[in-house]
Amino acid sequence: MRGPRPRLPALPALLWLALAPLPGPAARAELRVRVRLPGGQVTEESLQADSGADCVSLELRAADGALVTLTADFRQEVKIFRALILGELERGQSQFQALCFVTRLHRNEIIPSESMAKLRQKNPRTVRQAEEVRGLEHLSMDVAVNFSKGAQLSSHIHNVCAEAKEAIYTREEDVKFWLEKAACVLADLTPPAGAPRVNLIWDFRGVDGSMFEVLPQGSDVPELQRCRLCPDRWKPCICSYSLSIEWYPCMLKYCKSRDAGGKVSSYKCGIRSCQKGYTFDYYVPQKQLCLWDEET
Repeated sequence: MRGPRPRLPALPALLWLALAPLPGPAARAELRVRVRLPGGQVTEESLQADSGADCVSLELRAADGALVTLTADFRQEVKIFRALILGELERGQSQFQALCFVTRLHRNEIIPSESMAKLRQKNPRTVRQAEEVRGLEHLSMDVAVNFSKGAQLSSHIHNVCAEAKEAIYTREEDVKFWLEKAACVLADLTPPAGAPRVNLIWDFRGVDGSMFEVLPQGSDVPELQRCRLCPDRWKPCICSYSLSIEWYPCMLKYCKSRDAGGKVSSYKCGIRSCQKGYTFDYYVPQKQLCLWDEET
């Protein structure tokens, strides 16, 4: 029988959502919203934005007690998902298990950091539900990321994935994108013949294949099973983990105004909220690291 799950600590309510100007060229801001989970429970989600570093972070406690974090690094076009999953002590697991999934950040997936930093709320007790449900994304995480070199890809990996040093995963197609992007920067910065060589901008320095390791896949190792089908908890298998970002600002809304001369102009006047689920498949050296997959 499982023990009680730790409860999410109470967080101060602030609450809705207009875009308010903030002083200074760069701003850091935090917003907490109350969000309804699929089972009807209400949790609080923290949204942090740093327009100077051009990144945003969202964190919430899932219904099963897992702490889920999404960090979007716009500068590097990198998305980092971290899950801190409560362990099953009676089955030999540690108090919690940490996983990090690193994927490419596409344009228009989430509102810019500058806009996120300006979000303000009017209704402190309102429980939020996403206006749009985006399709489930199923990703095969077939590459491991070396934690000690992770800052080459995104400086946020060092902090976000510190508890998941041996469990940071990405996709081969995303690795290809990042390496090609780094190669383009190298080409742009190559000086003419005879000119002194300039130092590369730090964002792309040292991004190469040495920080990535291709993992075994079922197509390569026929005996490699899905963890849910593997009877031996000490054998390697392909694990699946699902998470959901229940509420996040995915688009800006624009309103129109007309001046005294009749000229019409548009301005940012709010946000559209979305929900999106993800399922990650990845290799584990033993099923003991994927006991939740028995229950799917």
